[in-house]
Amino acid sequence: MAEEILKFPHGEHEDCRALTELTVEHLPRDGGLGRPRRYRARQPVWEPEDRSDRIYFLLSGEVVVYATTAGGDELVVRDVGAGQPFGELCFCGGPTKVRRTTARAVAACEAVEIKLPDFMEYVRADRDVLTSLIFTFCIRLGEAERLVEIFAYRHAEERLGRLLLHLAEVTRRRQGARQDSGGGRVILPFTHDELARRAAMSRQHVTITLGKMRREGLVEYGRGLPLVVDTRRLADRLS
Repeated sequence: MAEEILKFPHGEHEDCRALTELTVEHLPRDGGLGRPRRYRARQPVWEPEDRSDRIYFLLSGEVVVYATTAGGDELVVRDVGAGQPFGELCFCGGPTKVRRTTARAVAACEAVEIKLPDFMEYVRADRDVLTSLIFTFCIRLGEAERLVEIFAYRHAEERLGRLLLHLAEVTRRRQGARQDSGGGRVILPFTHDELARRAAMSRQHVTITLGKMRREGLVEYGRGLPLVVDTRRLADRLS
């Protein structure tokens, strides 16, 4: 068992390697399921009081799903990239429930909108699609539990540091790389303001904390330059 844990990082198992997440590639090629939708930059895909009765697949662009705190601040709960499904919690809430979150286009994008009954019928008829849907739920549940763990840290460096490691792991997985080739260095395409909305911290607090991390050599960034995280050094620092 110990050898398997060493061989498959992050608790992966051999069977899981044959599984794939649900993507737009699982939809019928003839376009007969759902309808295409286009959204302008910053246009909502749904709002908190909209009914939870459909699932979406992003064809191009980027969508952010966020919740609004009691103080009126935005807390990002998911970034959606091209090819990925979103709004899948309609399965949990049922068609009479409302979203309670907001999904918004980051830039102009296209998506396929599928009504819940139509998608459920399609899933029941295709075992591979059902398996991929279950696998996607498992991954997103794991990510949600990880974020709950991160938010439990009150110390700024602990919370932000662990969030950076989480975002780096998600970035590597989405790029199809099990291990990075840069000695643990991962580029994250997030501004200080975006990190603040993901860490439930103020922008000023994020900037101060990142400045301390940069002085310690845990991250690199600058005007016009991306944020680079040294995941190995950061993980050692937090442990």
